[in-house]
Amino acid sequence: MLKKILLILLIFSAFKGYSQDVKISLASWNIKDFGQTKSREELDEIAEILRDVDIIAIQEVVAGYGGAQAVAKLTDILNRKGSKWDYVISSPTNSSKYVTERYAFVWKTRDIKIKNRGRLIKELDSLIDREPFLLDFYLGTKKFTVLNFHSRPFDKDPESEIKALTEYVKNSSNSSMLIAGDFNVDQNKAVFNDLKKSGFKAAVTGKKTTIKRTCDQNDYLNYAIDNIFYSKNINKQEAKVIDFVGVCGNLDKARKLSDHLPVYLRFSIE
Repeated sequence: MLKKILLILLIFSAFKGYSQDVKISLASWNIKDFGQTKSREELDEIAEILRDVDIIAIQEVVAGYGGAQAVAKLTDILNRKGSKWDYVISSPTNSSKYVTERYAFVWKTRDIKIKNRGRLIKELDSLIDREPFLLDFYLGTKKFTVLNFHSRPFDKDPESEIKALTEYVKNSSNSSMLIAGDFNVDQNKAVFNDLKKSGFKAAVTGKKTTIKRTCDQNDYLNYAIDNIFYSKNINKQEAKVIDFVGVCGNLDKARKLSDHLPVYLRFSIE
């Protein structure tokens, strides 16, 4: 009888652990030229910034030698900080020589699982210079999809890419979806209206995410172009920009990590 009671309690506990109250976090970060130029010390600093996150979406992983190795090294460092992590890296995007890059996901494996290694969205490679990388995650029986996206620069019509991505998302069967990345456009611009009308919301508003080269009166941030958009089946708990700069005196050191700040979203799934 005691064994049966313990078994019931165990099953109930496992079920409860994957209820809609379970909260996980996602950080999206354009880590500039993420490859062999990053030293072990810099990778450790990046790991310290991200160690409390559950899933990391990285843009601008170098497509050539060094990009995949940098992601593997970062994962190894994270594994030494108390949690077990895994990672996937996309193939190089179908882009011109100086535009192509890879995407990466790194995540804690205790509760979060995957069933495949993700894919670049080939349906968009003629419309988007660096076609997004899609990966399905599972939290118990709950599935959610993350699109990792890096648009073309602000002066090369990123709006047309955002429109193409919006059409793809609207026609997708994935009910719980997050779009994480560097959009090179502020979320308050009209190009995002169609995405918002389809039920998506921006994690952060009015938060600058790019880092200037110089600092004046502790003003070291430029543009609000990085974000995470989440579908109506995702419940936002907390969102912020992770400012690892802090003061002007840290600017040069911070820019060795990246010229962008990470965007953070903690959420639950319906």
